[in-house]
Amino acid sequence: MHGSPNRRHFLGALGASALVTPAVFAEQLLRTPALTEGPFYPDKIPLDTDNDLIVVGKNTTQAVGEITHLTGRVTDVNGAPVKNVLVEIWQCDANAVYLHSADSGPKAKQQDKNFQGFGRCTTTDKGEYRFRTIKPVPYPGRPAPHIHFKVKRGNRDLLTSQFMVRGHAGNARDGVFAGVRDLIDRELILADFKPVKDSKIGELQVYFEIVLGLTPDEKDMNPKR
Repeated sequence: MHGSPNRRHFLGALGASALVTPAVFAEQLLRTPALTEGPFYPDKIPLDTDNDLIVVGKNTTQAVGEITHLTGRVTDVNGAPVKNVLVEIWQCDANAVYLHSADSGPKAKQQDKNFQGFGRCTTTDKGEYRFRTIKPVPYPGRPAPHIHFKVKRGNRDLLTSQFMVRGHAGNARDGVFAGVRDLIDRELILADFKPVKDSKIGELQVYFEIVLGLTPDEKDMNPKR
């Protein structure tokens, strides 16, 4: 079972109890930090926008890269699942090309046409989402491999952010990661990519929990039951 990080846990781990009383925060979950959308959110949404980025349409050839099963939950700060919201992810392919005309145009010859580059998944009643994608790779100007994501309700963006690979050497040189000054927030945008047990093709799995700081109006749109 995957636990939800809370303010008390992180403050205790960082030895911050001398400055802040953990009880002030009770068991409220930590909000996932918002980060830049970046320049390459698709300028033209592809026809195939499902949650399997490894295969495009009816093609049988899979994308190049380390196949990764990305799962997680979307909750509010009280741990209540946020259901029926749309989670979108986008990332560059294994050749460091994004699904965006400003990038894939000049780099058309190196683009992996078998990688979808963008996907969507609607959360379940338990707030769960699931994608099949590839482990992210560094991109020119972004030494930290990362996956961008949005959480949307209708046409309204509830959160735009991204997460990086925990322990990757490029994180220390990455401008976006360096811009996150708070040590707790840094922890919240790092994810562990672990081998899938008994996988014959070296698949990976990663669990990433998204915690939203919903406004009262947004909470009203998301009943807990």
